[in-house]
Amino acid sequence: MATGWAGDGAVQDQIDATVKDGIQRARSRLPQGPGLTHCEECEAEIPQARRDAVPGVRLCIACQQARDAEEAAFSGYNRRGSKDSQLR
Repeated sequence: MATGWAGDGAVQDQIDATVKDGIQRARSRLPQGPGLTHCEECEAEIPQARRDAVPGVRLCIACQQARDAEEAAFSGYNRRGSKDSQLR
């Protein structure tokens, strides 16, 4: 049942679009190309077990953790799901 200006299934369409955007964003962050034997940031050797587990790995564990923490701090704002964006 639609109410107001929203069509039938509009909420589900919004949820599906948000999930699709999240999947595309996650896939774009996956390593691409050949992996490295040494970290591209600190030059530390990347253990063979890590290279086997993560194809295309380019960072050591310490640098990857630092990058992940930095990205989490700037995760962005989902305007599509924001109540304010629906009121404007």
